[in-house]
Amino acid sequence: MINRLLRRRRGAPIAMLHEFHRPPYGGGNQFLLALRAELERRGSAVDVGHVGPETKAVLFNSHHADIAQLRKIRTPLVRMVHRVDGPIGAYRGREDGTDQKIWQLNHECADTTIFQSHYSLNRHLEMGLEFRDPHVIPNAADPSMFFAAPAHQPATPLRVIASSWSDNPRKGGPVYAWLDAHLDPQRIAFTFVGRIAQSLPHSRIIDAVPSPELADVLRQHDVYLTASEDDPCSNALVEALTCGLPAVFRKSGGHPELVRGGGYGFDQPEEIPELLERAGRNYRDLRTRVTPPTMAAAADAYLNVMGLS
Repeated sequence: MINRLLRRRRGAPIAMLHEFHRPPYGGGNQFLLALRAELERRGSAVDVGHVGPETKAVLFNSHHADIAQLRKIRTPLVRMVHRVDGPIGAYRGREDGTDQKIWQLNHECADTTIFQSHYSLNRHLEMGLEFRDPHVIPNAADPSMFFAAPAHQPATPLRVIASSWSDNPRKGGPVYAWLDAHLDPQRIAFTFVGRIAQSLPHSRIIDAVPSPELADVLRQHDVYLTASEDDPCSNALVEALTCGLPAVFRKSGGHPELVRGGGYGFDQPEEIPELLERAGRNYRDLRTRVTPPTMAAAADAYLNVMGLS
């Protein structure tokens, strides 16, 4: 699939200005790969890194686009769509001017803006950063890989999983280390997939794996745990929900918007063990409440914003 997705076309109505990477990689890369696959499945050809006379809409991502290139290709005949996450300073834990750069790109080059959560849109507004014609469209996972297994009786001990591509501590590493030090192995078996700076001597660690393998691992567990901070729309959480897992989540960023009734939120690590046990007791009910964003709905919304629906 990846070779097809990275192939350059000529004469497509949609152009994506994004440098794709082979998975495993960050959440934005994963989502845009899945979005392109869905658009092409519907018959909408997509160029990567090329804008031609047939281009009707250009999708560019966050701060990664070249502003000089965007200035050259912007015309009244091409709809410029800017996908924005963040604020990046919030979830990185430091201000380095990136959010201001994104705002400048938006005001000089965009016709419309896609935010991944209401949290992200509102947090930017609180910072005094208004964006052109904003819409909220959450990320979604590729349904050919991420799908729910049939509901099952939770295991004993409860099989809990977390995942992250980034080892930034704000992705939850210190919380997972706290859980590792305090978990009762008779009640909780904890697995972490991806990269983490903290040591988890009592947990199962799996290195970052491609999406199909990650999806298989997710479906082998009962409950997903995410402790990331100020994450606008965690792709890792979306993938877990799409695999049918109820979630115990930090009440931060866009997590509450994604989980809704399909899990329980926490403020402090000390709350996690009781919430995990509660999720295990109420597993079957929670499973019916897990309603992740779908790629079909995301593609519909993107096409509508692009003026191509």
